[in-house]
Amino acid sequence: QVQLVESGGGLVQAGGSLRLSCAASGRTISSYAMAWFRQAPGKDREFVATISWSGDFTFHADSVKGRFTISRDNPKNTVSLQMNSLKPEDTAVYYCAAKRNTVGFHHWQYDYWGQGTQVTVSS
Repeated sequence: QVQLVESGGGLVQAGGSLRLSCAASGRTISSYAMAWFRQAPGKDREFVATISWSGDFTFHADSVKGRFTISRDNPKNTVSLQMNSLKPEDTAVYYCAAKRNTVGFHHWQYDYWGQGTQVTVSS
């Protein structure tokens, strides 16, 4: 119903930046809250950031606040995550996710997921 495809991951040195993008198809995401989650090996899927369907509200996890910024471009049906001042502990597979209407902060609240994109931050 909603297909999400992440891109933009890669290998970067600590202190560097990456911009992740998530392209949606199947349905417009204009009425969907969007989020980014990440998962490192052996760890639970972790909330990173979320944005309301209108973009009026954003929330970022404490671990990334001030470094990462979520944004959306509804006409292009995309959501992005600008990641600055990257740290080795940011290394993970990053997933975008979508849910109808209001935002959520837990992975089990989201209905649609991308395949993930690997972000590796070297020391």
